[in-house]
Amino acid sequence: MRAPLTLATLAVTLGPALALNKGTLGFALGTKHADGSCKFSSDYEQDFDAIKQSSGSTIVRGYAASDCNCAQQILPAAQKKGFKVILGVWPDTDASYEADKSAIQQYAEQYPNQVYAVTVGSETLYRGNFTGQQLLEKINDVKSVVPTGVKVGTADSWNKYADGTADAVIKGGVDILLANAFSYWQGSQVGQGATYTYFDDMQQAIGHIQTVSGSLDAIEIWNGETGWPTNGGTNYGAATASTQLASQFYSQAVCGLLDWGVNVFYFEAFDEPWKPTSIGDNGQAQDETHWGAMNADRSKKFSLQC
Repeated sequence: MRAPLTLATLAVTLGPALALNKGTLGFALGTKHADGSCKFSSDYEQDFDAIKQSSGSTIVRGYAASDCNCAQQILPAAQKKGFKVILGVWPDTDASYEADKSAIQQYAEQYPNQVYAVTVGSETLYRGNFTGQQLLEKINDVKSVVPTGVKVGTADSWNKYADGTADAVIKGGVDILLANAFSYWQGSQVGQGATYTYFDDMQQAIGHIQTVSGSLDAIEIWNGETGWPTNGGTNYGAATASTQLASQFYSQAVCGLLDWGVNVFYFEAFDEPWKPTSIGDNGQAQDETHWGAMNADRSKKFSLQC
């Protein structure tokens, strides 16, 4: 059962200092064009221009540093456009783990001012691929090859922090943790509980991380992903895919959490039409091509100003 959430409760969880400072907004950013071909530095430059112009944001996160030579292509573009990047390591296979670690080791040294952090794993605890201790070992291994000052941690579902699954990681001295929270995937409709659910999920994750770490600020915490599918997406229970509802969720929930001092990555910056239909846990086909705050051509779907 969820604990009742109020804005006052969230402010206490975050602490007075954080509650006084607005959170930082970022966007998840893919490595491919609409047709599935890989992006190059010039493409990322255009992505950054669109993101900054529409939202004011100057930070993005990725998932696999070697995918489409992401680290090699995105970091010079970030340097040119004044962006920070969270690079990802996909540890689920030995091949992807070694390729991503190698790419980060090579290019983070060349662009140390652009690499804000590195996340090892994306919901790998949620999928049950590793224990917390196994994931911590990989995090520490990656930390040993990145430049001094680059934060290293992981990204996972909010409930894997709240239920203790990630306790070994929290206790292991990581620098940064990203907690993903989608009230949409809990079947909570905009205007009928979606904002409450989102805030409550993050409150539980943040509260547990702070309790286990014994500190309000020893570990930097972000909402690693949240979002809402727009027109053409798939409904999920009571949650309806709709551009109007995505706009409402953004203005109420995302901007609201930012106002309370929590850093947020919106999933995602642009539609990715190349993605195949996925099959959810309920066995139903789910469209994953309409989650962008902007269309694939970088045009806005709704206001991204908070």
